Amino acid sequence: MATLATAIDSKTERNKGGSSFAYGALLLFTFIYYTRPEDLIPGLNVIPLEKIIGGVALIALVVALGSGGRKKKLPLEFKVLLLLFAHLALTIPFAFWRSGALVTVFEKFSKAIVVAFLVTLLVENFIQLRRLLWVQAGAMVATTVASILIHHTAKGRLIGALGGIFENPNDLAINISINWPLCLAFLLAARGVARKAIWGIGILAMLLGVVLTYSRSGLLAMVVAVGICLWEFGVKGKRVHLIVTAVLLSVIGAGMVAGTPRYLTRVASIFQGNIEGSGDRGSLEARRQLLIDSVEEAIHHPVFGIGPGNFGAATLTWRVTHNTYTEFAAEGGFPALFLFLAILYLAARNLRRISLLPAYRENPEIRLFSSALWASLIAFSVGALFASFEYQLFPYFLMAYTSVLYRLASEKVLPGAGEAPPKSPAKNKPPKSPAKNNLWRKYSGEHLYGKDRTKTLDRTR
Repeated sequence: MATLATAIDSKTERNKGGSSFAYGALLLFTFIYYTRPEDLIPGLNVIPLEKIIGGVALIALVVALGSGGRKKKLPLEFKVLLLLFAHLALTIPFAFWRSGALVTVFEKFSKAIVVAFLVTLLVENFIQLRRLLWVQAGAMVATTVASILIHHTAKGRLIGALGGIFENPNDLAINISINWPLCLAFLLAARGVARKAIWGIGILAMLLGVVLTYSRSGLLAMVVAVGICLWEFGVKGKRVHLIVTAVLLSVIGAGMVAGTPRYLTRVASIFQGNIEGSGDRGSLEARRQLLIDSVEEAIHHPVFGIGPGNFGAATLTWRVTHNTYTEFAAEGGFPALFLFLAILYLAARNLRRISLLPAYRENPEIRLFSSALWASLIAFSVGALFASFEYQLFPYFLMAYTSVLYRLASEKVLPGAGEAPPKSPAKNKPPKSPAKNNLWRKYSGEHLYGKDRTKTLDRTR
């Protein structure tokens, strides 16, 4: 028996070790994805770090699961994501440019499957989930601050200090807006003046960063994110100081906008179109035509579309549609669009269900980060109307976060889970304080029956 118990304990430790290693690789993958060191270190761009580390994490997870690790049920939204991947793969033979569609599905979109799979199965407790969110939010703060300090501009608009999805002013602004609620949640959860100050400076820098990009889509996404955060954290959370601060910042921001005619004109162009001084340079008309083209392609190819990543080649515009929803419909047909909308709905349903669980009422951090993810999800849904993010990873990071948080809240795996529970005090043990001891004796019956008699009564109750 002792040998069997030792073997079981040893196997459990190996499973934990394998899962911990895989989680560490996932954490490193997340860090590399959001910090893009290949843009900062010469020569590093020739090494596919994301693929290597993601592959290591996936192999470690498979090994841990194969050795008898704890099995987790895959959530419905992940199964829908697999179905979306399968559908996109089926569209390749019908694509306008088959090799381009093949690369898009198996080199770009397949990463989303791996990321969602790793996050869903590797995160065991709230502390691990919090670390992933911290890496993402912290990296976005650092990117925003660096972009402001370096201040590279294109036609007067701030561009990102990093490449990829953080370089274009519109993409940078939308990513800032998506991550802003997470940074606010970390500010509210932070302990100590120094930590609160760092997060406070970070969220102010992110607001400034959106303004400096002159991005209308980023501004709309940020307004939505801030509005939801004020409702969730300020009104529902009864944080009056947050509402007062928001009002003061709104007044200051309105004054800055009023004192910057170019930015005021650009904001006005959201409602009035291409007006003089907006710096639009035909962007609104071009995007409107791309929107029309994408809808027409979706109508003409309703089942399989024109092929993933094929819109620019098929329409000879060599541009994306600047709309995640219509690009999915055009390139993957209406089934791709409906499956993607189903993923967003299921992610939102996760957060809704969390708000009905006892863990939501009992734990303030569960409330903070579920509300932050809700604001981020809605901000992404708005930003996706103006940018093509369907083959990027961060939407599927977001989906996986909601799945994990719902699972942890359902299982009541709260912060600090895994630690030994505190020992409960011995039944009917008198307190050490003399005053409390007398009170205890009065209501326990010891002063009437004596100590031994009281124990007898307790045993017979």
